[in-house]
Amino acid sequence: MRYILIFWALPMSLIWGWYFLSFNDINFGFVMLTRQVHDLVFEVYGQILGIEPSALPPLLARACVVDTFILMAILAFRRRRAIRAWIAERRGRPGYSREDAARSV
Repeated sequence: MRYILIFWALPMSLIWGWYFLSFNDINFGFVMLTRQVHDLVFEVYGQILGIEPSALPPLLARACVVDTFILMAILAFRRRRAIRAWIAERRGRPGYSREDAARSV
């Protein structure tokens, strides 16, 4: 599970780090972080996909949000017994504890 989160968080942080640094032209001397490269990348992707380059950042954000929800749903499904026990414990319902959830895994 740790690897799933690492392989999700690393690309997310890289793409959004690059996006916001290059969008604001904070380049630290690296050509890849310049606004010209930012515009060129979105221009090329726009031409490949046949859409306006200005429409790509919202599509990228929406794809990242959907991917995040899918990943969190998978994680919640895998830990559903522990989540159910936690909710029951918070509500004060007897008969189902975290130990029961841990034993059933």
